Amino acid sequence: MTRAARDGARPLWLRSFGYWAYRYKRTWRSSMTVSFAEPVLYLAAMGIGLGTLVDHHVHLVQGVSYLAFVGPGLLASATMQVGVSESTYPVMGAMKWLKTYQAMLATPLRVVDVLRGHLAWILLRLATVSCVFLGTLGAFGLARSWEAVFALPAGVLTGLAFAAPIAAFAATQEKDAAFSVIYRFGVVPLFLFSGIFFPITRLPGWLQPIAWATPLSQGVALCRPVVLGDASLAASIGHAAYLVALAAAGYAVASATYRRRLVV
Repeated sequence: MTRAARDGARPLWLRSFGYWAYRYKRTWRSSMTVSFAEPVLYLAAMGIGLGTLVDHHVHLVQGVSYLAFVGPGLLASATMQVGVSESTYPVMGAMKWLKTYQAMLATPLRVVDVLRGHLAWILLRLATVSCVFLGTLGAFGLARSWEAVFALPAGVLTGLAFAAPIAAFAATQEKDAAFSVIYRFGVVPLFLFSGIFFPITRLPGWLQPIAWATPLSQGVALCRPVVLGDASLAASIGHAAYLVALAAAGYAVASATYRRRLVV
């Protein structure tokens, strides 16, 4: 089979994916350095600093050390932050400033191929970050059973549950001011109040249902038990189903907002 025939047999969205992968060649070194340094610094701070203080006074949090409690939650929050960062400014840049999407549509690619390729690239970034963070958890002795491998798809699902809906929203924006609102009043509160640093049951009663309804809390609840080796199959399926539904809804809405914005 000739190269042209092979290229013709490949799904078109792989061409969009290829663009984002090629673009990443310029920044992968700094990005990977941050990806490795961030979990080490976070876990060192939690284990050597705050974790030591908490363990001295409280001893255990939900039956484990504070570092073991916090570590899996930090994995989920890392994928949230990657999902948000990859679906805000990159989407607006490709849509409005650089006209990357429009250039793709000048080829045989369709709007759905452009969207799928970008989301597939985000999925790969989420998988990379999840893998690095899980490896760091293992180095700190926090991955307590073989079930910890399921933290990889759990982290990807968590990030995708943010990336797909936010990409749908970003496609409708003319200015980037809304992204600051997302970070300040979305990402930061979720990071603080989604069960990463303390159990959600410690929140006021009226706030607990709101916290549980957020995708990050579902991601934390999915990641923590599998890393610690005490996951419940029914509960894990429930959390995963919530994240899958949110990601699927975001993809459906993004298909509409991308088409509305790009098809003249």
